[in-house]
Amino acid sequence: MLTVKAPAKINLTLEVLGERPDGFHNIRSVIQAIDLCDSLGFSLSDKIEVSSDNPDFIAGKSLVARTADLLQQVKGCSQGARIEVEKRIPLSSGLGGDSSAAAAVLLGLNELWPPELKPAKLLELATRLGSDVAFFLYGGTALAEGRGEKIAPLPSLPHRWVVLLVPPLPDVEGKTKQLYDRLKPSHYSDGEVTDSMVVELTRGAVSPSLLFNTFENVAYNFFPKLKVYKEHFLKVGAPHVHLAGSGPTLFAMMEDKAKAEDLYQRCKDQGLECYLTATLSSLDRL
Repeated sequence: MLTVKAPAKINLTLEVLGERPDGFHNIRSVIQAIDLCDSLGFSLSDKIEVSSDNPDFIAGKSLVARTADLLQQVKGCSQGARIEVEKRIPLSSGLGGDSSAAAAVLLGLNELWPPELKPAKLLELATRLGSDVAFFLYGGTALAEGRGEKIAPLPSLPHRWVVLLVPPLPDVEGKTKQLYDRLKPSHYSDGEVTDSMVVELTRGAVSPSLLFNTFENVAYNFFPKLKVYKEHFLKVGAPHVHLAGSGPTLFAMMEDKAKAEDLYQRCKDQGLECYLTATLSSLDRL
């Protein structure tokens, strides 16, 4: 069986520049892959079959089956595939799990089904599937522009530990769109924060003060009790707390492993769903 890892991500910056004529929004964002990963197994079959070890994973609501169908159509392939999704990234958490899985399907089935498509073609298909999918074909640290589909690799973030806290909040259908809809023009920016982050990355040092996510302007009202979990995260020792993507996951990024492990254990002792992860560079092989 062919196996492909699908890492989660956090947004080090996420700026919304404004609304586009097509109804999407232009963004500038520095995205960072982390080593919390789903694992997708691929084997040949008569038809496309998707299964998961997580009973809450519904193939029809994910990009996995849709990606397989698209690639089968583009390749003119008569073969099917069995895709087994081992879930470790929490569902609907703002960590990019579904987009990452879609990228893993592109990579896995491109190897399993001939003819092998070139990277440029896979990138084109990724942009058709969703705004974040293209990033996961690169991984590491990257600049995302447009609606998120225009990706430029960046110098790797110096290794950091990332503690994730996933509040037990109900899943919200169409969460990301609803957050965009709640943004006001005053929440739009010109990309300056992201530009500063890019400069810092080229210098090899990143200040936590540059971490920014414009969704924080609306998310704490959108998600019931999210602010309570942020305050609790700070009380148990997080040096700073930021929203991961469209949330509701919160994260703290730290240089010191022992301090990150201590924070993670404090959260566990409080009965919170949390994960101790680390940043990935583009050279990391999962």
